[in-house]
Amino acid sequence: MKAVIDREACICCQGCLETCPEVFGMDEDKAFVFDGPIPKNSEKSCRGAVNQCPINAIKLEEL
Repeated sequence: MKAVIDREACICCQGCLETCPEVFGMDEDKAFVFDGPIPKNSEKSCRGAVNQCPINAIKLEEL
């Protein structure tokens, strides 16, 4: 599984970074996803980041 962020839609609330810092990062003004698949031990927190995104800018994709 991997996470994808619509960076144009991102409002930089930082919720994803706070919920799952092993998958998400933040540059000057937008969230990003670290390269590679989501580690198995981070899948639950990553789903939490998806669910709490106020504008639904994060999606999960199966590999």
